Amino acid sequence: MRPEGEWTCKGCASPGVDLFLEVSGIPVNANILHATRKDALGAAKGDVALGFCSECGHIQNARYTPRPVEYTVEYENSLHFSPLFQDYARSLAVGLIERHDLYNKEIVEIGSGKGDFLNLICELGGNRGVGFDPTYIFERDENRDNDRVVFVNEKYSEKNAPSVCDMLVCRHVLEHLSHPKEFMMMIRSVIGERRSMSVYLEVPNADYMLRERKYWDIIYEHASYFTKASVVSLLRACSFEVTELSESFDGQFISIEARPSAAVRSLPDAEAIDGIRAETAAFADRYRIKVVSWNSALREIASNSARAVVWGGGSKGTTFLNILRTGGIEYVVDINPHKHGTFVPVSAQEIVGPGFLAEYRPEIIIVMNPVYIEEIWALVKDMGFKTRLLTA
Repeated sequence: MRPEGEWTCKGCASPGVDLFLEVSGIPVNANILHATRKDALGAAKGDVALGFCSECGHIQNARYTPRPVEYTVEYENSLHFSPLFQDYARSLAVGLIERHDLYNKEIVEIGSGKGDFLNLICELGGNRGVGFDPTYIFERDENRDNDRVVFVNEKYSEKNAPSVCDMLVCRHVLEHLSHPKEFMMMIRSVIGERRSMSVYLEVPNADYMLRERKYWDIIYEHASYFTKASVVSLLRACSFEVTELSESFDGQFISIEARPSAAVRSLPDAEAIDGIRAETAAFADRYRIKVVSWNSALREIASNSARAVVWGGGSKGTTFLNILRTGGIEYVVDINPHKHGTFVPVSAQEIVGPGFLAEYRPEIIIVMNPVYIEEIWALVKDMGFKTRLLTA
């Protein structure tokens, strides 16, 4: 094992990456759910060691290796069944269309998932689209007969990149890559001299994770945890000019709009780097307290024979249940119907739909993402039972 400080930053290639938090034994594939409890209990586990780069402010999992992580049609992380997330996606699509004049244009999306966003932005702007994603499922796409949008069950590369593209969209992909800089350099090579071409990137916001102490946002699948400082540094080093940078979805995402330019060395903002460093220290200090507090709460729930469920069968819920492993939780609720009847990897709770609650009548609902609280309350308030919502 190499000592601290010798890992190379995935963002800027600096050797000065220092570990600040280790989490062991969490599922390698947080979003591949299992058909049986036995399969779930045997799911692969891995370790996370978060390291901070003092050169660019990047955070990464120093233990990450891509070999065990799978992105196939069984990978299920679609958020588009939530009306709240649908509103967010529509607002994003409309904003991009208006700012970049995306009417009757060619859109390429890398990591297009099940096709929801690409279909939306093409519908709203009368655009044509090509999406790349090995997890796409043709039979699930309600717009599969739309000949204006084509999906390719492959990863995007220089070999299969369309020759015409007015807007390149890449949402929630960079954080999964072992070598994000090589990936962005490849994209820049594909763009070449097409300086009018626009790029939209979206990644989970590590600044938000640190300041809000969102420990359940730690998942093995994320090789990188981008801060605003580190994503700007990466793009400038790869010959992109950042034209818009903002926090979105209640601060949980970083939204970046960029265009090709000459390479610019991004000098570190010492004040910003110092601020991130301080947040990593505070994040690590509070981790054990958070885990002890929740383990105590779950033991109390179990000792009182209270019925409690976790709401959120995605990566947050998977991390929460696998870090704690105290017991007392039998079911996880999720609005995505494709998850119902499956089991959380390793901790092996069954995932059910919201309608299950009318019969189960839990006294406590533990909400993994507070942004959905109003939506959740609207779904359960008319079911005729008293419950308490807790945010994890």
